[in-house]
Amino acid sequence: MLIVGRDKDKIKRAFPGIEAATYANFADQASLYDLAINLATVNSNSNKSLQEFYAVNRDLLQDLARRCHDIQIPKFINFSSVHALDEQNNGNYAVSKREGANLLKAMCLDNYFSVYLPSVFGKKWSGKLEFLNKLPKPLARAVFALLAALKPTVQIDTVVDEILDENGEAFAPKIISSRQENNGFYHFVRRAVDLMFAALVIIVFWWLLIALWIAVKIDSRGPGIFAQRRVGQFGNEFTCYKFRTMTVGTAQRGTHEVSKSAVTRVGRVFRKFKLDELPQVINILKGEMSLIGPRPCLPVQEELIHERRIRGVLEIKPGISGYAQIRNIDMSEPVFLAKTDAAYVGLRGLVLDCKIAIATAFGSGMSDKTR
Repeated sequence: MLIVGRDKDKIKRAFPGIEAATYANFADQASLYDLAINLATVNSNSNKSLQEFYAVNRDLLQDLARRCHDIQIPKFINFSSVHALDEQNNGNYAVSKREGANLLKAMCLDNYFSVYLPSVFGKKWSGKLEFLNKLPKPLARAVFALLAALKPTVQIDTVVDEILDENGEAFAPKIISSRQENNGFYHFVRRAVDLMFAALVIIVFWWLLIALWIAVKIDSRGPGIFAQRRVGQFGNEFTCYKFRTMTVGTAQRGTHEVSKSAVTRVGRVFRKFKLDELPQVINILKGEMSLIGPRPCLPVQEELIHERRIRGVLEIKPGISGYAQIRNIDMSEPVFLAKTDAAYVGLRGLVLDCKIAIATAFGSGMSDKTR
């Protein structure tokens, strides 16, 4: 291991027994290594100017990547925070980190990429969570599970395993997190909200469901409810229910492959206000779907299924609305959609799920485009 920094002596004092070098003369010592990790950063809590942020988070990053490539280090990883992925975050840290990552990506070098991390923890908690170290372990774990359900976290061992994975691919953006896989509190709250939403629609708005069904029947020939096979969690197929918005006999294809003329008059209104999705409360009650998650695709959309599978998107339940939908990304862009879905899997937490639900309720997103 070789640690590179501004002050070689300071590094040696902090990490005795480990090789050290400065940015100016690390090339000779580093040429035998096969992985470079850039941890140099000006953090978000710094009061430095934007130009000072740029000097480290953008310019130094680009210089280090070029020099590592010149001495033929095969893999270069730039660490960043998930905060930098938020395009609406215009803080100095987020802006400079985004520009640095974009410049690294523009270099088009194989295995030179950025990795985004949420809050990282090890055997002990640090920073704002340091108070947990003073609590009894069972209580500390319970409190941490509650806090981790709100926003993503990651254990340091997971980060190490991911960056040392020789078979891993440099997906963009590559987010390393716990993905809420073992957070029982997160899954309990999600399921409770799903069931409450389904009960609200069925018990309180049953009259609206009947009125919408009648409108579909009056507008065009055919059934009021449209049942279609979709791909759900773990790649398993299930029957998805919607109010019919297209004429009977429309081909079983992705909506972006269907002509606008196939959409009925009532269907256009339903799709605009997402009313056609309401029967999917049946799928929620059956445990096949959730309120928030990637939209389920058709079995014939093989490219999208493949892209979602290799990115771990199929590990979670599909949803009525999702992270990609409120960003107006539909199934006409399967690779981009799968990357966005993968970003959601890495970023998901109760806070993000609430933001998606609120954005959907206020009209963000759209139905898949028709031709």
